[in-house]
Amino acid sequence: MRKATYILPVLVLVVIAALSSLFIVDEREKALVLQFGRVVSVKEAPGLAFKIPLIQEVVTYDDRILSREVGPLEITPSDDRRLIVDAFARYRIVDVVQFRQAVGTGGVQQAEQRLDNILRSQTREVLGQVTSNDILSTDRAALMLRIRNAAITEANALGLEVIDVRLKRTDLPQANLEATFSRMRAEREREAADEIARGEEAAQRLRALADRTVVELESDANRQSEIIRGEADAKRNAIFADAFGADPEFFEFYRSLAAYRGALLEGNSTMVLSPDSDFFNYLKSSTPDR
Repeated sequence: MRKATYILPVLVLVVIAALSSLFIVDEREKALVLQFGRVVSVKEAPGLAFKIPLIQEVVTYDDRILSREVGPLEITPSDDRRLIVDAFARYRIVDVVQFRQAVGTGGVQQAEQRLDNILRSQTREVLGQVTSNDILSTDRAALMLRIRNAAITEANALGLEVIDVRLKRTDLPQANLEATFSRMRAEREREAADEIARGEEAAQRLRALADRTVVELESDANRQSEIIRGEADAKRNAIFADAFGADPEFFEFYRSLAAYRGALLEGNSTMVLSPDSDFFNYLKSSTPDR
């Protein structure tokens, strides 16, 4: 009975010690076994692993590809146009021993802070060597690759592998943005004024050309009408001359009738003529005096 009393606590302690010496390595993690803060083994294969209870401890780190957002960063390209850049990086822990030695107990949080400093420094250095147009153009893919390659060496010292770096947003600072919009608006207004001035100039030329064309057409029409009128008068006079030459008496009679028609109209001024006047020659007899 006494043996059972002693054996039961011992068995409990043995079970507890056995359980505390076992730990599970997840397939998404890597584990370090530490003894008094010193790394004694690395467990990368998933499954059960062992450690010495109470003396050793286990620290795990994520073995997956991680993302890190780099906050807004103001840079000054070679053309002195300031830009605000947002970026993000993808990385993974490839050497957990070196990672532990580099960041100590700070873990992933401290590593990401140091990685931020690396990415910010390399982003400023790379983008500061090119113009803003290069950053905003399709060349930015090559620039992101340069930032990644420059950050790889420094990140390796932390046991990290930088897989990719991307620029998410590239904008002008608010003050520069407003100044740029004002400059663009002024340029567009100037271009609009130039277009209006060129339009007015073209309109003036067209109006002047149209006015000159009208004057030329009217002048030519008047000239032609005067020529036609002169030719018609000449033909009429020729007809009158031929008619007068063919029958002088009939021509004189016709001219007298025309004179009567014009003189004996209602409302004409009163005329005082002698009855013996030649004006009434054809009203006195059927045969005019010779």
